[in-house]
Amino acid sequence: MQPVRYLLILSALFHLFPVRAQQPPPNILLICIDDLRPELASFGADYIVSPNIDSLARSGRPFLRHYVNAPSCGPSRHTLLTGTYGPSPNEAIFDRAEALDAGTHQLPPSLPEWFRHQGYRTVSVGKVSHHPGGFGGEDWNDSTIVELTGAWDTTLMPADEWQHPRGSMHGLANGEIRPREPHTMPPLQAVEGSDSIYPDGRITGAALAQLDTLAGGDQPFFLAVGLIKPHLPFGAPRRYLDRYADTELPPIPNPEQPQGISTWHESGEFRRYKLAADPLTDTAYATALRKHYAACVSYADAQVGKLLERLRQTGQDSNTIIVLWGDHGWNLGHHAIWGKHNLFEEGLHSPLIIRAPEQPRPGQPTEAIVETVDLYPTLCELAGLPVPADLHGTSLAANISDPALPGHPAAGYYQQATTLRTDRYRLIAHPGGEYELYDHRTDPYEQRNIAPLEPELVIGLAALLRERLAARIVSY
Repeated sequence: MQPVRYLLILSALFHLFPVRAQQPPPNILLICIDDLRPELASFGADYIVSPNIDSLARSGRPFLRHYVNAPSCGPSRHTLLTGTYGPSPNEAIFDRAEALDAGTHQLPPSLPEWFRHQGYRTVSVGKVSHHPGGFGGEDWNDSTIVELTGAWDTTLMPADEWQHPRGSMHGLANGEIRPREPHTMPPLQAVEGSDSIYPDGRITGAALAQLDTLAGGDQPFFLAVGLIKPHLPFGAPRRYLDRYADTELPPIPNPEQPQGISTWHESGEFRRYKLAADPLTDTAYATALRKHYAACVSYADAQVGKLLERLRQTGQDSNTIIVLWGDHGWNLGHHAIWGKHNLFEEGLHSPLIIRAPEQPRPGQPTEAIVETVDLYPTLCELAGLPVPADLHGTSLAANISDPALPGHPAAGYYQQATTLRTDRYRLIAHPGGEYELYDHRTDPYEQRNIAPLEPELVIGLAALLRERLAARIVSY
């Protein structure tokens, strides 16, 4: 071909198919909030003050029926960070690290480790894995014991006057640390002062500094920020509690202890604190506890607002995937439980919001049932990265594009019991062969076990549950 003719054809092709500037890889901002119920204005609770989370929901995709895979911090975060169903104990992530060190298991890389291998700078601030800061030891600050080996370029936990991560995790205002026998510490508190008098204010401050640094770097970033509140004890600056002074909370719809076999428990973690009364019988005290929990939610929401505003100020918000995730639910007297650690709806249902750059129909919620284990493959697909083999979840990228698409049943487990949540039913299977079955169409608060009345349905759902958890790692 003559050179002049070749150039003319090439010029025509450039006009037909113009070359687009290559988009840089999207950043990831993962915000983990401890013990956060889906009790937010954007999820239907109009008495909760959560303007920043609600603003994120309006610009992203709220998943109204997201379920964690385990109603406890350690195993729930295990599924988030590994993309696999795992063991039930709180030390699940540490057990995984020991198995990898011993060479007894071939496991896919953790979520941050995979992004780090793909050229991302990975930073963790606060409680992202089970221990704030990601280290073990008596006070969770022994850097020789790492929860996620090879995952983070930087891990930060500003303990400050709380002395160590364990002190921050269970601390109150101005450096007060829960004693080893916490029955001397009250479960609620509200003190005048700035956000930084409680640990989450310090965590957010460290995360803001990291955002400034990361935004000016030459790598895409994966920044995970873990907020502690509204985890016990329910302590927040007083101005957040004042917002609820005149709020009339709705009654607890299912305050009765279940009859028959169930995952009900005596709220041991909660009852280790110094209670002024029994909230199961003292309605005024129950209301005070619920309002302090709500104050902690508003306090956490304020920290989310600071993170989102700083991201906007850096100019990176248009190229950042944002995930806000609650690590499990929390029963505020529902089923006569004050705490988590149960397989009822309240223990497993938590908020999830995902905002991706240029996503269609922002703010439209989806009713698709999804689960925490889906987040790993979702972030890979949204970031244009390959998905490692042997993950257990399903990417939600299609649901982010089209909120009308269906989801899939969500599996869960705690101790020896397992559960399956479908669009209509919740099945709970106990190790002795007993079952609970609740029809959410007629019984949304799971008060009537119909398993004895529906044996064929139980058999079918139990088979699906076993299939879903067939690849589960029950121990390392």
